[in-house]
Amino acid sequence: MAEFKTEPRHWLLIIALLLALYASYLLIAPYVGALVLAFVLSLLCISLHKRLEAKLPGKPNLAAALSCTALVVVIVLPAGLVFFAIVQQAAQFTKQSYQWLSKGGAEKLLQHPSIINGKEKIEHYLPIDSVNTQDIIQRLTEFASSFGKVLLDMGTKLVGDITGVLFGLFLMLFVLFFLLRDYDKVVDALHWLIPLTRSQENALLTEAKNVGRSAVMGSFLTGIAQGVAGGIAMSIVGMPGLFWGTMMAFASFIPLVGTALIWIPAALYLGLTGEWGWAAFLAGWGVIVVGSIDNFLRPILMQGSSNMNTLLIFLSLIGGIQLFGLIGVIYGPIIFALTAVLLKLYAIEFKGFLEQQDKS
Repeated sequence: MAEFKTEPRHWLLIIALLLALYASYLLIAPYVGALVLAFVLSLLCISLHKRLEAKLPGKPNLAAALSCTALVVVIVLPAGLVFFAIVQQAAQFTKQSYQWLSKGGAEKLLQHPSIINGKEKIEHYLPIDSVNTQDIIQRLTEFASSFGKVLLDMGTKLVGDITGVLFGLFLMLFVLFFLLRDYDKVVDALHWLIPLTRSQENALLTEAKNVGRSAVMGSFLTGIAQGVAGGIAMSIVGMPGLFWGTMMAFASFIPLVGTALIWIPAALYLGLTGEWGWAAFLAGWGVIVVGSIDNFLRPILMQGSSNMNTLLIFLSLIGGIQLFGLIGVIYGPIIFALTAVLLKLYAIEFKGFLEQQDKS
């Protein structure tokens, strides 16, 4: 390995470079989400883009433009339309729920013999005070009212900030165009500038690809498939399919519980209201169809992806959503995975020192 001797001018250059990088970060901080998403999508789309580029020799601009256009047509436009439909259906469901609560639907349901027997057993075996039915109804009414307000605020904010949403989308596609067109140049530049060995750099880049594929293919597509299947069943039994299907898609990210968090209470509600046939249908669909998607589709989509355990994936998902919003389901796992790779590289690079410290 070539020996590198630092001189005062090197430190001056490094300090100036760090200050310049920090100032540059401040300039792009409002748009960092779009930039990171463009980078992740470039890692995921590069294989398909290379195939398209091979069919269009000497036309890199056209190939990159077609790849970005395909992304918009296949993913962005349908996702936007579905989102607006979900907000509309959710608002309608919230209104109906509030009316049902106001007209005594919850009170009638809570007087069901099974509910009363279950309430008595809970009060008998658990050290809790008596559960007041009116308190439950009041809390449900308050939740329905506040949930409706949240949806209204969300829709208003989205419509009011439509310019910002479109600008972020345009920026993401603009950056993605250049990342796809100049992918090899960008990768070579990163290899040259990052002061790591080529094997270490490849390990980081490979892990970013694997986790990005895992987060999108394994989690997103499995969640979407479960949401679609669950939404179909909800529509058949007379519930808002699009809304509850979306809730199932989100619930699929929760380990162990998953979509059962949605369809089990729904099946119980149908049973308690006398719709035992539909309740059995929904429960069977949840176990056989929705459950089978998670058991069979997820392992197929995640072949060759990162081997992060379930706990780390769950923590990275909820932490990513908390920090970055919905896009955090991609950011979180990538941050955790790159941290794990850096820890492995650290353990290899300082193996002798760590062993010496462990023995001392």
